[in-house]
Amino acid sequence: MLRAPGIGPARFARLLEHFGSAAEAFAAGRAEWVRLDLPATALDYLSAPDWPGVEQDLAWLEESGSHLLALDDRRYPPLLRQIPYPPPLLFVRGDPGCLRAPQLAIVGTRNPTPMGRETAHSFAAYLAGAGMVITSGLALGIDAAAHQGALASGGRTIAVMGTSLDRVYPAKHRDLAHAIAEQGALVSEFPIGTSPAASNFPQRNRLISGLALGVLVVEAAAQSGSLITARQAVEQGREVFAIPGSIHNPLAKGCHSLIRQGAKLVETAADILEELGSLAAVSAETSTLPVEASPAANPLDDDYRQLLAAIGDEPAGVDSLVERCGLTAEVVSSMLLILELEGYVAAVPGGLYCRLKP
Repeated sequence: MLRAPGIGPARFARLLEHFGSAAEAFAAGRAEWVRLDLPATALDYLSAPDWPGVEQDLAWLEESGSHLLALDDRRYPPLLRQIPYPPPLLFVRGDPGCLRAPQLAIVGTRNPTPMGRETAHSFAAYLAGAGMVITSGLALGIDAAAHQGALASGGRTIAVMGTSLDRVYPAKHRDLAHAIAEQGALVSEFPIGTSPAASNFPQRNRLISGLALGVLVVEAAAQSGSLITARQAVEQGREVFAIPGSIHNPLAKGCHSLIRQGAKLVETAADILEELGSLAAVSAETSTLPVEASPAANPLDDDYRQLLAAIGDEPAGVDSLVERCGLTAEVVSSMLLILELEGYVAAVPGGLYCRLKP
């Protein structure tokens, strides 16, 4: 039934409620199905189910580390069961136990600034070190940084997929997906053989928020898909957190919009634990990492320190830095190259540079 076109979680639930079981639904016959106002594609499928596809699902289930959780399975995540029309079946690769653990979802843009990427990584590492499971969507950018931060701290992380679990999208995250399955879980509501499709990802997002106690948005443009996850979190009664940024940074506009709508502004990972710690039964004292990384001793000479100070907290271009420092463009460009190689700054789109270290 999961493979039937035109039967999503809502119609799936309606069929089970009406007939009592999937087996009874299939046995009922077309006349009964028509009374439930099912689309023609669904009626045709129920008459001739995709048994070869089902065999694919069952073959995948025989693989080591593969699990299939139905709504009445005791391992099914209780928070997800509470959302409107939860997935009737969950495909899981890895440890299904972590789906029942306290989770924070971390989401954001696929094209973050270097500082946004570092923020997602450090927040995830700290919170995973404190005992929370970090949940995200395996996408490029903020999602990947959040997963990597949790893994780096030795914590657990969950990737909710917009494809079936026999595929990894994007393909460049294949190694990351394997690491997540070893140290957490990959999760999907889609049957084996499902390719990435645009409609899958908003559907996937409701699982990311539904699994978690709250959602943290790190960087997001005004029309970012991450805002869909935040909106679904509100509808599901979850907490929403957002990290503010520069008014000149387009990737801060989505976060600022969320804050205006009532999302909690956070500046440190400890802010999130303060809100969710009692619900998650975790504490900052259990974290293996500091709230904020201690700055290393600065070995730079005065000119380099002056240039870093001139960059400030917002990206700046060479021309602006020449005006602020009084140095020539050639000298500033050369110094920026050195600073970039040493990890103090990073080039961002638009010919600008942002500061990574004080």
